[in-house]
Amino acid sequence: MSDQNSGEIPTPGNVSNLDDLTYSELRQLATQYEEVDGSASSEEIKEQLRATGDFADDDPQPVGVKLGSTRTVVVAPDGKGGTNIHRTLTCLATYEDALTGEERVLYGDQAATEYPDRVQYMLRSGLPQDQRSTELAKQFFSAFIASHDLPENSAVVYAIPALENEQGLEHLKDVIESSNIGNALIRSYPESLCASIPAMGDGLRAIDDIFIAINMGSTNLEASAYRRGEQVTRYATGAVTGNEVDRRIASYVQEETQGRVNIDRTTAREYKEQYADFVSFQSFTDVVQQPGGGAHEFTIEDSVMDAMEEYVDSVVDEVANNFLPRVANDHMKTYNTALERPIVLTGGMVAVRGITEEIEKRLSAELQREIDVIGPEDPVSAAAEGAQRIAARLVEQEAY
Repeated sequence: MSDQNSGEIPTPGNVSNLDDLTYSELRQLATQYEEVDGSASSEEIKEQLRATGDFADDDPQPVGVKLGSTRTVVVAPDGKGGTNIHRTLTCLATYEDALTGEERVLYGDQAATEYPDRVQYMLRSGLPQDQRSTELAKQFFSAFIASHDLPENSAVVYAIPALENEQGLEHLKDVIESSNIGNALIRSYPESLCASIPAMGDGLRAIDDIFIAINMGSTNLEASAYRRGEQVTRYATGAVTGNEVDRRIASYVQEETQGRVNIDRTTAREYKEQYADFVSFQSFTDVVQQPGGGAHEFTIEDSVMDAMEEYVDSVVDEVANNFLPRVANDHMKTYNTALERPIVLTGGMVAVRGITEEIEKRLSAELQREIDVIGPEDPVSAAAEGAQRIAARLVEQEAY
């Protein structure tokens, strides 16, 4: 046993590495903690001891991060051979403590629910745009990390959008590097590559393949051609976005209700996420409070899916008529190989039921050839999940 004389009882003060202990010594150490099961296996005892915070794991923990314009997701080991997925809205709100007068901070879903009038979404455009939004993002991310007790001794891989905004990317890098995680390693990879990893199955097949990925996010539409992890062609536009769908839904609701109902974009986004469905959409009813008192009940039949239909048409048009011709012009062999394989859809918009099949059908018709389109099982967490798998490979290879 390292740092310990023969026969000395192991304690938190004289153990430098749990891996140096025998099973008997681990059981002795476990008796000093009520929450540790001394009858468990040696690996289980080690995990429980490390969870107390008194012992560091020599190997950094692989952590995947996606700081998104709408949602933030972090994937980290759960200590049992699996992972925990932590997610929340990327926003915060401040309020004054009624007793002390001190400023308090709420973040995520709680902030959006309790303080809708003052909540701040600091990454609305996809990246921190200035010093203020960067500081707000740091404040948000620090609170998020602390609440989930994420490991300082970690290798962090974070997903970045395909935006031509070097200053914004530097601001995002500053947010991650200023946090209390990633002491061993911090690296970034394209969001669409990270999110394609779980979409293509177990492991890191996407890193070794040639394929096309289309990231359908809140703030932009990104399309990339990948050749064994290398992004050989990249295209991005802010004209086709999830945020624009929200704006159209709000506008169409006003038209459909003949001006009697005005909803904000947050409500429009909730309508989209809850009701949009290309397989079996059903009209729905909601109630709003009238300014003069009383409630008004209304039914939505067309607004949500009209906006979604237009969005899918725009995605297909951008991919078929702008992005793919660039790939063919710059890398014809990559173009031919990639179209023989499934195109991967990523991003929050892929969560709409049936959208993958709808894009497959319309893109095949536009290109006049059979196209296969796939998406991850959980589009919202996919980028962070893929980033975590990359981080795990880097830890395995001791690339830190």
